[in-house]
Amino acid sequence: MKSVKLLFTCALAWLTATNVLHAQKTTKPMGTPATTQSGSNGQTSKSIAPAPQKITSVEGITEYRLANGLRVLVFPDPSKATITVNITYLVGSRMEGYGETGMAHLLEHMVFKGSTNHRNIPQELTSHGASPNGNTWYDRTNYFETFNATDENLNWALSLESDRMVNSFIADSALKSEFSVVRNEFESGENSPERVLQERVLSTAYLWHNYGKSTIGSKEDIEKVPADRLKVFYEKYYQPDNAVLTIAGKIDEAKVIQLVNQYFGPIPRPKRKLEEPYTVEPTQDGERLVELRRVGDVPLVSCAYHIPSGTSPDFVPVSILAEVLTNEPSGLLYKALVETKKASSVSGFAAGLKDPGYVYFSTEVPKDKSFSEARKTMMGLLDSIPTITQQQVDRAKNKQIKNIELLLNNSERLGLSLGEYSAKGDWRLFFINRDRVEKVTAEDVNRVARAYFKPSNRTVGLFIPEAKPERASIPASPDLGSLVNGYKGKEALASAETFDASPANIESRTKKGKIDGGAQYAFLSKSTRGNNVVATITLRIGSEKSLSGKAAIADLTADMLNKGTQTKTRQEISDAFDKLKASVNITGNGQVVSIRVTTIKENLNSALKLITEILRQPSFPSTEFDKLKDENIAGLEQQRSEPAAIASNALNRHMSPYEKTDFRYVMTFDEEVDAYKKTQLQEVKDFYKNYYNSAAATLAIVGDFDETSALTELNTMLANWQSSEKFERAKTVNFNAPAKGEKLLTPDKKNANFYSSEELKLKDDNADFPALVIGNFMLGGGFLNSRLAVRIRQKEGLSYGVGSRISASPLDESGSFSCFAIYNPDNADKLLEAWKEELNKMLNEGFTDAELTDAKSGYLQQQQVARSKDDNLAAKLSANLYYGRTLTFDEGVEKKISAMPVAEVNAAMKKYIHIDKISWVQAGDFKPAAGK
Repeated sequence: MKSVKLLFTCALAWLTATNVLHAQKTTKPMGTPATTQSGSNGQTSKSIAPAPQKITSVEGITEYRLANGLRVLVFPDPSKATITVNITYLVGSRMEGYGETGMAHLLEHMVFKGSTNHRNIPQELTSHGASPNGNTWYDRTNYFETFNATDENLNWALSLESDRMVNSFIADSALKSEFSVVRNEFESGENSPERVLQERVLSTAYLWHNYGKSTIGSKEDIEKVPADRLKVFYEKYYQPDNAVLTIAGKIDEAKVIQLVNQYFGPIPRPKRKLEEPYTVEPTQDGERLVELRRVGDVPLVSCAYHIPSGTSPDFVPVSILAEVLTNEPSGLLYKALVETKKASSVSGFAAGLKDPGYVYFSTEVPKDKSFSEARKTMMGLLDSIPTITQQQVDRAKNKQIKNIELLLNNSERLGLSLGEYSAKGDWRLFFINRDRVEKVTAEDVNRVARAYFKPSNRTVGLFIPEAKPERASIPASPDLGSLVNGYKGKEALASAETFDASPANIESRTKKGKIDGGAQYAFLSKSTRGNNVVATITLRIGSEKSLSGKAAIADLTADMLNKGTQTKTRQEISDAFDKLKASVNITGNGQVVSIRVTTIKENLNSALKLITEILRQPSFPSTEFDKLKDENIAGLEQQRSEPAAIASNALNRHMSPYEKTDFRYVMTFDEEVDAYKKTQLQEVKDFYKNYYNSAAATLAIVGDFDETSALTELNTMLANWQSSEKFERAKTVNFNAPAKGEKLLTPDKKNANFYSSEELKLKDDNADFPALVIGNFMLGGGFLNSRLAVRIRQKEGLSYGVGSRISASPLDESGSFSCFAIYNPDNADKLLEAWKEELNKMLNEGFTDAELTDAKSGYLQQQQVARSKDDNLAAKLSANLYYGRTLTFDEGVEKKISAMPVAEVNAAMKKYIHIDKISWVQAGDFKPAAGK
């Protein structure tokens, strides 16, 4: 029921990578230190590398410098059961020359193609159960993998990253297949009017600097760049003196830095000298306008202003100002546009970059509202921003400080963030900017508003549809040496326990019980970094009969809970959670209402008290109700022309043809819009009164907390909470939908989507289910090493993303086998043919023993990593209370998979998966292909 709303974010080009085998040098055993490696100058070194130099330490993070120039950040966090290795190369689209747009991003893909000692990187990542990725932006490219904390995995990761730093294969044959993969990624972005408009605005705002060019680059440059030119780019920038290596998690610092020196130390410092790009964007001398006309549904107005670099003291006040302007529901733009119903949403962000960056704003205008009036209101407010008060600044500060402190509690995410700040000039800028946030004043914010928010410094973008100019002079970036010299930061957060994420240990430490009235709870108390704690609460409501015709009402009721209570407005609720450093998310779908909380030990009880007020004393204000409906309808309007939404809706309607009155009925876009429009506020109030209760509620808390006081708050929240309509689980229906294939036309969309599904009649405790799970992992679940990914993405370059999934209910004999892919519409027939051939090959020939051995290692390690994440674990413990099971069930599945022979896997896949029973839908602009 819930519509998916596109978020307006910085245009990061995220990668998943491909693999190719090369018949070159003999491969060394994995994990062997690289005592001899070659650099770009052709030299080799066999001598023992000099000991690394300790540079500085801030809040538990220590920087070392190797003799070859490599900077190393070490961040021990024993509370994690994982290690994250992240290497950031200080090269992005900012360094690209003429004809090289997209080269940094294309190289990011190619580095996954293999290296001298790691020829099948996707297979290795899968075998080690790693959660990997890489991404490119203006000032940097980084690669990271998070994996189970073992010596073998750590040695492997360091061996991998050191080898592909200088020994990656950049071959013509691999580049040819990757061209179409990257082009497919490029075209997927072309489907989004929001992303295209943002690119157009920035390319108009920047006349000379490369920040005006999207990271993914020009389609023509991507397709034409020769391999030898790409290799020159690689050898120039992928060197130890241009990289920052971060290792965070469950590590021994002394041992890690010794290993780093073993693997990276022998790489020689290159003789070439890197020159910083010297292009400076001139002061903008007048407002610019760009208009975008494409197929779409929701008009947009956007604009960008030039601002100082992310290292400038002015950047933080600008970012605070962006929050003051766009925050829901107190933001000045939000009040001027959304509350007055001139627009359905506003958004904005400040991009803090190495060189002077930009701040960007956007608003969606409903089709039945005045586009010109929305534009006039938006630009009028930005031209004359009212004096910002300290209260407004403090509200924005609290939100940013909350996010920073939650980030500090997560060593994995913090390790990745430090790479971003390294690209700005120095990783310590993360802490310096935090200090600046704490100190920023209303005077600072008003000063930057006057300095930079001028019409002459603005570029306006429209998606449909000065005689005395003022100019803003952007200051140069400050001297980083003096800025960071001697900086010590605050006291490092206390370390946490080394937690064993095995099912047996988790169950032995989990305390379970009941609350009067039926609610069940599971508590897992353990020390965590920064005293972090997560909680999940699930309410279960209604029955198939009582929820008939009430899907939209149920959806809106859950969404309205945090919009106001008997004593607090929506804004006061938001402010209170920010002050408590609590991230709270409330969602509802069908019979389930979910509340997820992340905060710190000392604030958990206060957060629970506020959630109690939200759940038990909602006020359902009419103004918020009207805004919510407008927002949901705008989100639906946005999906009408999107291939992914259209294909998904069509397939779901075919596979689950419930009666129209059933709350599980899959509505058309028109039906869903109509349902929202017809829903009245009194219906929502009555629904809450008659349906909400805690009789079947389950909850789990994982982390650092006081169990006694938490239970007291939960008793206040949930004890004996009753309603007239009782919960009765609606059983899933097997419809035996006939197989069919369908192509749906979505004009003017450069990217197409494919979805397929087959109904499986089994529960997850079926004896065949473990075999299906590991079989699907090999078919379409592993990281780019699955059969589907190897064939469709790596070998033929037809799709940027392709995979499959097996699911089964814990309660009913109802499951599914599904697949997905994104691709160029011209390749629709090729993709469908390759997909069918791979399924037939699996069913006729089966998997091999070698495939299964690798898959077992990767899958089982992934499960261990998943249990080490507190939010995942809390959700699992809560669900298990409802299912009446423990983690012993998971342990049993994993033991079966570990001992399973390949014949059993092949038999299960052949038993349940039938190509002639699979339904599929393709959505895209297929007319051009037909014309050819």
